[in-house]
Amino acid sequence: MAASTSRNGAPIWLYMGLLLLVTMALAPIVLMLTTSLRLGVDISSDASSLFFMPTVQNYETVLCDLLWYTPEHVKYCDPSFGRALINSLQIATISTALTLILGCMAAYAIVRFQFIGRGTVSMTTLMMRMVPPAVLLVPVFGIWNFNFCIGDECLAGTYTGVILLYTAMNLPFVIWILQSFIRQVPIQLEEAARMDGANAFQIFFLVVLPVIKPGLAAAAIFTYRIAWNEFLLANALLDRNTRTVPVTIVNSLTEHDINWGVIMATGMLLAIPPIIFTFVASRQIITGMTAGAVKG
Repeated sequence: MAASTSRNGAPIWLYMGLLLLVTMALAPIVLMLTTSLRLGVDISSDASSLFFMPTVQNYETVLCDLLWYTPEHVKYCDPSFGRALINSLQIATISTALTLILGCMAAYAIVRFQFIGRGTVSMTTLMMRMVPPAVLLVPVFGIWNFNFCIGDECLAGTYTGVILLYTAMNLPFVIWILQSFIRQVPIQLEEAARMDGANAFQIFFLVVLPVIKPGLAAAAIFTYRIAWNEFLLANALLDRNTRTVPVTIVNSLTEHDINWGVIMATGMLLAIPPIIFTFVASRQIITGMTAGAVKG
């Protein structure tokens, strides 16, 4: 019996299961990293092994238009990834900020204000998030191409069109998740601020928002990752100049030539911005949770 448990009393099979889960989670990342550091001849070689000479040529090929020097091995610099990276950063950042601004105000109104149908509105917002994005593809494509147009310019293929779509798609979940955080804010704080002469906007921005900072950070992480990784709607609505990184990666796959090294390098670069954003936002969660701690 003692042989089946560790020194701290936990069963060994528990650690073996955790090790298996960690291996399954890290194996694809390790495979992408090692493949991105190999040349095409090493990737396609039958004698490939774990021992190889690492190279950054694939990353230089992907970032050729963003580097301050011209890589010698790059005969033609394709600016598609650099353009797509900037597009993804703009679309994800703006849609996340817009969703948080509208979502926190709507959640505060649902929680604090008394009006007819408040419970119905709250439940409807959550039900709207249950609609799969694929269901919205055909109607949104038609509306964005034929209805919302000014002259010959329509919302399809523009930053505005996809930003509005991502905002509408993520707004119900943000409203729903922020309602629980706002309910935890003591109403006495708002009443005390109102007695001190603060108006409704001052109460919301100076009293409520600092308290629900962890909720805003959690909602921001969710919204940013959805907007950054979304492919289906972006592939249908965006054109060559406004494509995001996921669309660019898929369009680089052809039946005649697949450069796995460049694709894996692009995938590794694709994961960096959301990881940085998640790390920064998670620090806000910890800061908000410990802000009211009392030093003993």
